[in-house]
Amino acid sequence: NSLGAKLGRRFDVLLPRMPNPMNANYNEWKILFGKIARVLKNNIILIGHSLGAIFLVKYLVENRFPKKILATFLISGPYDAKNLDESLGGFTLPRNLKRLEKQGGRIFLYHSEDDKIVPFSHLGKYKKVLPGATVRTFKKRGHFTQPKFPELVKDIKNL
Repeated sequence: NSLGAKLGRRFDVLLPRMPNPMNANYNEWKILFGKIARVLKNNIILIGHSLGAIFLVKYLVENRFPKKILATFLISGPYDAKNLDESLGGFTLPRNLKRLEKQGGRIFLYHSEDDKIVPFSHLGKYKKVLPGATVRTFKKRGHFTQPKFPELVKDIKNL
């Protein structure tokens, strides 16, 4: 919530509330995000955390995004349902993620070794299929629920 203040006036921050977060449905999120995408400007930056990260990957692989994306930040994103306590439902990835690399701009992967919700091993899976991604690993950030995230702010400002 503090990202807009930390980034300053050069950036407009939009934090959409996705439908039904406790029982998320990919198709519902896809409909809302498609409507939002049409009104955005070019050179946008997308940030997805946890289920939001796998959503962005799946959406950008399966759909043509109508605007130019400068960068996509994926924070603590699950890659598949392996070693997760909850089901991913419709948030499952196709085998080939090349389209993400084509239209997602620069890709950043953030994950903490002590994440108890999405195991650190999921980062390795993303690294394997997205070899050009910038990877940031942390030791004690858990699932990134802390109020400050200076590394994210710095990476965005350095784009």
